[in-house]
Amino acid sequence: MSSIAASPAAVPANSRTRVLLASLIGTTIEFYDFYVYATAAVLVFPHLFFPAGNETTALLSSFAVFGAAMVARPLGAIFFGHLGDRRGRKVTLVGALLTMGIATFLIGALPTYAMVGWFAPALLVILRLAQGFALGGEWSGAALVATENAPKGKRAVFGTFPQLGAPIGFIIANGLFLIIAAVLPSDDPSRPSLAFLDWGWRIPFLFSIVMVAVGLWVRLSLVESAAFEKTVRTGQVQRLPLAAVFKAHWKELILGTFYMLATYVLFYLMTTFSLSYGRAATDAAVPGLGFGYNTFVLMMIVGVVFFGVFTLVSGPWADRWGRRRTLIWVTIAIALFGLVWVPMLAGGTFGVMAWLILGFSLMGMTFGPMGALLPELFPANVRYTGSGISYNVSSILGAAVAPFIAVALWSYGAGSPFWVGIYLTSMSVLTLIALLLGKETKDVDIDA
Repeated sequence: MSSIAASPAAVPANSRTRVLLASLIGTTIEFYDFYVYATAAVLVFPHLFFPAGNETTALLSSFAVFGAAMVARPLGAIFFGHLGDRRGRKVTLVGALLTMGIATFLIGALPTYAMVGWFAPALLVILRLAQGFALGGEWSGAALVATENAPKGKRAVFGTFPQLGAPIGFIIANGLFLIIAAVLPSDDPSRPSLAFLDWGWRIPFLFSIVMVAVGLWVRLSLVESAAFEKTVRTGQVQRLPLAAVFKAHWKELILGTFYMLATYVLFYLMTTFSLSYGRAATDAAVPGLGFGYNTFVLMMIVGVVFFGVFTLVSGPWADRWGRRRTLIWVTIAIALFGLVWVPMLAGGTFGVMAWLILGFSLMGMTFGPMGALLPELFPANVRYTGSGISYNVSSILGAAVAPFIAVALWSYGAGSPFWVGIYLTSMSVLTLIALLLGKETKDVDIDA
């Protein structure tokens, strides 16, 4: 351990408004940046960054680049976790936000495959890795800001605010794409217009720099949490937080990783895969639902509103009934949801809308409590590293491969979503086992 000097004087507390705004706005920007890429991975990148040929192959290549960022996320969790556990939450969060914002802005300025050949997708991969690296440090820091500053008995409620950045970021990102698509309409509902492909898609990426400036302004006003200051004051700061968390808290790392698995798989099936499946023509080689882009994104946005509502609702549930009990029942519901994909999606527009609302509602219920649960698994001196690694290693097992596996299973089922639903159910069973093996964390001392 190291003994970093600190003044014994009391540290001024962050106001509740400042805490909630700082945890919310940062993750909103980070998720906005990530969603902008996810949408472009379906709409734009298969056309502009990969050679012309088989459309399914181009889509899978685009998803492979999308998944590459998930591999970088644990590396970001280690790097930013080390800084966060040794130097503090504030400076680390500012660094993560800057890294993400700059990478996203530069994607909007990239040349295409037609301009520079394979150099274009290579640059895309590099910047996508930078996005993942930054997001690896963003979430855990925002969750710690919320939970370490929460009043007694309200940690899960406060922990839902960084989680709320996911639905808000989705709505802003896809709403902006929707406006651009309306201004630059296409005659072919399965393909964006030439103007959209030429320059319109770049606007959401370039716009991210404005949002980053706002996020920095809010986060620079934070002061460190009492939990971190106590760690410094008592000489408990770890020289190598990564080694310490693997040595003393490896069980919590494994449990936390599997706690998040069903959440990640559901999340990327409902956002990335659903956009591909919903827009695919009914008479395509691998048929889909045949909705136009504008129509289906509007339907998704309605579903994401329920995502946001149930993210907030899940906080009081988790504070009242406990994180583990709440998530056990929600995970059972997710497993059952995977079994009813075929009848729901065969129900026309009403059935598809019901599927989106139910899927996103379950997403809110499972995602919300994670903002408190994962930080509570670890003591303050390795909390940034531990929660970040669990959250982001799960991104490899879940999010990195979920869109790719889903497209493969969709093709295997000749257009039927049956096997994709079974995949979701299978991952939910693994999460359920982890929850049954784990312990309740509602009453742990967050300052310890």
